[in-house]
Amino acid sequence: MTVRVAATVAMAYGIRPAEVAQIPAGTNTRNYRVTDDGGGLWFAKVYRDHPTLERERSAVELAEFAREGGALVPAVRRTRDGDLVEVRGPVPMSLWTLVPDVETAEGTLTGGRWPAVGEAVGQLHRLLAGHPAAGPVLRPGAEVCDLPGNQARFERMITAYGSMPELGEFEVWAAEACRERLGVFGRLAKLLSALTELTVQVPHGDLASPNVLLRGEKVAGIVDFQPPKVRYVAWEIARIGCDPRSLLLGWDAWLSGLARLLAAYQDAHPGARREDLLATAVVGCVSMLASTYPLAQPLDAPQEMTASLETYARARHEAALMLLDRLDDVEEALRDCLR
Repeated sequence: MTVRVAATVAMAYGIRPAEVAQIPAGTNTRNYRVTDDGGGLWFAKVYRDHPTLERERSAVELAEFAREGGALVPAVRRTRDGDLVEVRGPVPMSLWTLVPDVETAEGTLTGGRWPAVGEAVGQLHRLLAGHPAAGPVLRPGAEVCDLPGNQARFERMITAYGSMPELGEFEVWAAEACRERLGVFGRLAKLLSALTELTVQVPHGDLASPNVLLRGEKVAGIVDFQPPKVRYVAWEIARIGCDPRSLLLGWDAWLSGLARLLAAYQDAHPGARREDLLATAVVGCVSMLASTYPLAQPLDAPQEMTASLETYARARHEAALMLLDRLDDVEEALRDCLR
């Protein structure tokens, strides 16, 4: 594959690669680090399926829109023909400037990284509020999550685990976690019903910690946008602010960090509604507990199960239940820090 990537980079982009190496990251794409003959560094995102290329192109367009507004997004390189996505060469791909010497935000939001991420995400949402696909509007907060549909999925999963002839250690734990989740659905419904109207707009779409690049205590880049789709702002902030790995580093440190993240977000996006920011922890908690991922993976995609995914599943479950029991403390702390 590296030979085909090199050929595509040369043919479509006019760049002569000196070295191509696969990066062990990415689920829907294969990613490669390309060093050209002048020492320049590039990030090649190779797409698996041609039928999805229009969707991928719209995601790249959203990233370019954000970058042109000043967001911390790596530059995409257009092909010789001016396309954002190369579809005619040996492999379909998009090519980006590579951001060197960075790490992702997976479990590493500490110290000054909290406000740095808040500022970067606030700036991003402020810019994307002007995207032509849709401007910000209000929707009932209760619609942020489809609880009846998720409850039915958990019930089917419990039945499926019960019908398996033999369960491994993780499957036994996952089945019990599903039952625990069902046991709190009544509490989740009350939390959703208490939410006010919340803002929806076009956001990043997948603002999980692997897609936030850090260099020291600064944000160096935001990557891997999804196609433009209207989503809840509070849900997107919760993706990064309520990451279970950061939460489990220590309750007090996490709560202080989240407050600093939201305050910096508000400074970078003065038009943001306080109600959306205050709802972040509730939306994050409900979204985690109502989600079947990755508890469903042994049933739906056993080939994707790894030791790290199992560890993440346990951390997500533990963190979400902890957050559920202490939401009153979180709300009080956030009210004190937000204007």
